[in-house]
Amino acid sequence: MIRINPTPSIVEFNKILGLLVKTNNHYSSAISLYQQLEFKGIMPSIVTLNTVINCYCHLGHMTFAFSILGKIFKIGYQPDTITLNTLVKGLCLNGKVKDALHFHDHVVAHGFHLDQVSYGTLINGLCKMGETRAAMQLLRQIEGKLVNTNVVMYTTIIDSLCEDKFVKDAYQLYFEMIAKRISPNVFTFNALIYGFCIVGQLKEAFGLLHEMILKNINPSVYTFNILVDALCKEGKVKEAKNVIAVMMKEGLIPDVVTYNSLMDGYCLVNEVNKAKHVFNIIGKRRVIPDVQSYNIIIKGLCKIKMVDEALNLFTDMHCKPDT
Repeated sequence: MIRINPTPSIVEFNKILGLLVKTNNHYSSAISLYQQLEFKGIMPSIVTLNTVINCYCHLGHMTFAFSILGKIFKIGYQPDTITLNTLVKGLCLNGKVKDALHFHDHVVAHGFHLDQVSYGTLINGLCKMGETRAAMQLLRQIEGKLVNTNVVMYTTIIDSLCEDKFVKDAYQLYFEMIAKRISPNVFTFNALIYGFCIVGQLKEAFGLLHEMILKNINPSVYTFNILVDALCKEGKVKEAKNVIAVMMKEGLIPDVVTYNSLMDGYCLVNEVNKAKHVFNIIGKRRVIPDVQSYNIIIKGLCKIKMVDEALNLFTDMHCKPDT
């Protein structure tokens, strides 16, 4: 295409670069094409350079990504929101969250503006490295000043707090977002339900399930799986079965995780035969048992000293291609 006379416009080349990245993740091929354009003296646009930055970020070559930022200034362009978002995301993806925060401070000091995507990325990066309190500080820093906070930012922090069992703090943050008229979504509720379950507050977890239904937010399979697992861990298998019945009534199909929790619950209360029955019927429901399914039953059988049957199941597991 570069050899065609007259040379196609940079818009046409941008389309090809975009396709290479979006459809096949051919980051190296896109960079190679860009280098050929440079060699031919074809002037890149900001779109071209943003695409190349994205490629270098995905390949983990952040030094090269920032060299393209330098080129943007050298040509006389101004980095746009996509440029800045891509670099922030690239730093966070490559575990350089502190560098991303320094970059943020630098660009803001020079009069550039980041958007909700960049701040959501920074908050997510901080939470993933266990810096939830720093993420909350950033939320406080930006709200009403730099950008409008949104459900993604709040949910990310709520999820991180719940993972660390700071459920009370997460619940307060939930009420804060409601007060600010930021509507929670299924991921917000899932995070809170999980949080209450892992600290043994199942009553509050079920209260949230009812609340999300009242808000016309449809629970997902994952929502119900959290509750089923929590009940089964407490040996409340009958209640767990009732939750599965509600789940199916809502038109949701239990998956292997649902049935694994149920089998685990039966084994916990020494009803291994019922766990075996679940194991035998899930195949008929088009659910393929995984390694965890086999491990639960094998462990349950060993617990009641049915070692031969456990060994047979172990052999059977190794004959299955999917396990």
